[in-house]
Amino acid sequence: QVYLMESGGGLVQAGGSLRLSCAASGNIFSVNAMGWYRQPSWKQREFVASITRDGTTKYADFVKGQFTISRDNAKNTVYLDMTSLKPDDTAVYYCATAATPELGAASDYWGQGTQVTVTA
Repeated sequence: QVYLMESGGGLVQAGGSLRLSCAASGNIFSVNAMGWYRQPSWKQREFVASITRDGTTKYADFVKGQFTISRDNAKNTVYLDMTSLKPDDTAVYYCATAATPELGAASDYWGQGTQVTVTA
């Protein structure tokens, strides 16, 4: 079992920045990919970004150049630095982990989510 604790969400004005953090605990030796999804209130959950244990990153097209994912393996923590935020970035952001280099399997672990609200 892997437990995930997200932090860093909040309310920010358009054009502002936020950093999300997600700390993993439990059976961390099984963790390879770590990453983020988001779910606006009006659509299904969507992939945002992921990073493998060796630092390989993957981004959704809509956040390239705007969000940066990073990871501290010593702290078992993944970060999402979000810049130039827009109201369309408003969503609940979920952390996820996988034992494989890719997220998206039914066996992935999920955090409870953190709300990010961007005001115009």
